Amino acid sequence: MVSTLSEPAGGGGPLPSTVKILIAGGFGAGKTTFVGAVSEIEPLTTEERLTEVGIGIDDTSGVDAKTTTTVAMDFGRITITADLVLYLFGTPGQDRFSYLWDELALGAIGAVVLADTRRLADCFPSVDYFERHGTPFIVAVNCFDGAPVYDAEEVRLALDLDPQVPLVLCDARNRKSAKQGLISLVEHVMAMEEPVPVG
Repeated sequence: MVSTLSEPAGGGGPLPSTVKILIAGGFGAGKTTFVGAVSEIEPLTTEERLTEVGIGIDDTSGVDAKTTTTVAMDFGRITITADLVLYLFGTPGQDRFSYLWDELALGAIGAVVLADTRRLADCFPSVDYFERHGTPFIVAVNCFDGAPVYDAEEVRLALDLDPQVPLVLCDARNRKSAKQGLISLVEHVMAMEEPVPVG
């Protein structure tokens, strides 16, 4: 959803276009970290501590040091250019919060799906969701310290991604790296909207 207004009340030039983007992926893939690293405002988070009640429900294998989880969403904002502002909505990673996804996805132009090579299968639900809904997305492999390292084509093959879906490597802790992932998504969405030359 791109909102464009030509002139603000009181003059002062055109207002920027605003674009909604989802940051999705499995439990512990780095969504909250990604939003926090790139947001130019203090991000809104809905992090809650993992407790004994979640034992047997929240699978923490491979992310044993994780002590909190998103229970609704994360929100951040980043200005890409003077006329393009991105609003970022991080989705919760556990299946039990998947009922929130339809509301969060409403009006989004696309999504960044974070993949963790320690738990690669955890990003399948996100990939499936966006494929089913026809939402443009890219996959960003979050390069965690100590995680298994695979080249992009190995990950693409493991996820059975369509050839036109961009796959990038990123570090969700690094603002420049996360921002490049967002730019890759915006470029992907723009390329999908370009008319195909005839003849």
